[in-house]
Amino acid sequence: MTTDSKHTFNIAPNLLDQDFSADKPNQKRAGDIGYLWTPEGWLYLAVIIDLHSRRVVGLAVSDRLKQELILQALNKAIALRNPEPSCIHHTDRGSQYCSHDDQKRLKQHEFQVSMSGKGDCLDNAVSETFFKTLKAELIWRHAWQTRQQLTDALFKYINGFYNIRRRHSTLGGLSPAQFEQINAEKR
Repeated sequence: MTTDSKHTFNIAPNLLDQDFSADKPNQKRAGDIGYLWTPEGWLYLAVIIDLHSRRVVGLAVSDRLKQELILQALNKAIALRNPEPSCIHHTDRGSQYCSHDDQKRLKQHEFQVSMSGKGDCLDNAVSETFFKTLKAELIWRHAWQTRQQLTDALFKYINGFYNIRRRHSTLGGLSPAQFEQINAEKR
């Protein structure tokens, strides 16, 4: 399965242009949806990643690939971090991200909407890399019989390991939590 970009919704310009650096938290974010298989069927994971610290700030799971999935992740990211209106929110150009409801929610918070170029996975490389890392470190190492087992493992991995202890080369070998703490002390 791939992104459904054959739709009639509006597509935003690519404001990031593959510049994934951010000087401060809540300046730039990237989001995507991952497809994860269980014997019960697909489980879809939507994430939003702060590009400053590489922390997953919004996530949601569902057994349906519907627009509500990304709205749940977006609402969690807004509630957790309450970003300033100028925050760039970057995704691919899938139908869920281009939908009227998603665009309305982004506009309510005055986010700058940014979308990848057509068929260019490098334009959303941080999100793509997150899913590759998730699959290599968690998904391909275990077999979950139910969506609930996988959901529990995802939340434990993201909130208990990826955001807290996993070291990132982009952050100079620090975890997102360490990186954020050091930057908060500098302010």
